[in-house]
Amino acid sequence: MLWIEKKQPSSISLRSRPSIWKNVNFIILLLSGSIMTFGSKIYELALPLILYQFTHSAVTMSTMRGIEFLPNLFLAMFIGVFVDRADKKRWTLWSIFLQIILLIILYLSVQYGKPSPILFYICGFLLMTFNYAFINARMSIVKQALPTSMLTSANASFNFVHTFIGIMGPALTGLILMLSSLYTGLLITVIAFSISFFILLLLKTEAEQSVQKKEGFWRELKEGWIELYRNKALWLITLAVIFINSTAGMVDTTVIFFAKDVLDLSNAELGLVLSSAGLGGLIGSFFIGKVRNYFGTGAIVTITTLLIGFSYFILFMASSSFILAIGLFFNGLLSTICSVSIWTYRQESTPHHLIGRISGITGSVFKLSMPFAIFSAGWISELINPSHVFMLAFIGNVMIFVCCRFSRLWGK
Repeated sequence: MLWIEKKQPSSISLRSRPSIWKNVNFIILLLSGSIMTFGSKIYELALPLILYQFTHSAVTMSTMRGIEFLPNLFLAMFIGVFVDRADKKRWTLWSIFLQIILLIILYLSVQYGKPSPILFYICGFLLMTFNYAFINARMSIVKQALPTSMLTSANASFNFVHTFIGIMGPALTGLILMLSSLYTGLLITVIAFSISFFILLLLKTEAEQSVQKKEGFWRELKEGWIELYRNKALWLITLAVIFINSTAGMVDTTVIFFAKDVLDLSNAELGLVLSSAGLGGLIGSFFIGKVRNYFGTGAIVTITTLLIGFSYFILFMASSSFILAIGLFFNGLLSTICSVSIWTYRQESTPHHLIGRISGITGSVFKLSMPFAIFSAGWISELINPSHVFMLAFIGNVMIFVCCRFSRLWGK
């Protein structure tokens, strides 16, 4: 794919570089984000399992998953304009508060009545909308608070925490489900989000001083599109990620159904198997800095796309929880290296006053084909066999690799 200019080791002494761990805003964002990730990992697994318990339908589960991506597809670019205009601290606080309200509504509906899939679809859509609003604002704050040289370390730190909690989150959810406390996960998430809310009250940001003069919503949105197209490297990466995310979405949607319906794993076994993906991501976080020192972002994305495809092939061959865990481990490791490289390059190459819009626009384009891919995976699992989804994803990634490697993208 794109061969972004190689990074050379810096001649600046490591001792002379300021540490991200001395930046108060970074610590607050990392701590609050860690707690939110902990809560999110629980409810992200609990929601589809609640639906599975009541419907035993792959289509229902895939529909839930597909609806969760719709906010990124249709709203992310508009959210980006508002983030560039907004007071970032106030924006993040409101986004967390609204998620808390939605989770309470879901908890009460399940605890005191028969849950409706429609209610889950609506709340899932809104939860992902407000969650993306929080993530976009956090990216903007990190971009403002840290120098460019620290962005890789910052993103690696965020990803490290995300994947480390990813190891514990599914396992903890499995224990909750074993105790038949299926809805407790929603309540735990409410508590986690509430704690994060109060931590973010300590955030000190001067974002409001850097807000640009408002030129009109559509003109500002257009300015973001122009900047993305001007940045040819990021534009071409964005186009490639459309297809990479499609195969990833198909696999993510199918794994739980495959593990439960085909391998007949218990809830505890499912939690441990899913944790292997987090373990792989955790290890990938350690290597991302070194990998980016020797390879361009485009080369990293291209090569990892092929290797991720082989992890899908391992899932296709899985006949036990052990083999499934191996495939998910390599998938988590390689996906982490690929994703963090893209996030960091996007931050490095985007002017600060446009970071919200660029993040929003790319966020929408990244998910352009995911709902279709996810719905297709659900029907394939329902009508044929879930393992066929893994084979299609493998073939898809190989084709993406070939298109990227043998085109002008690779040598740009």
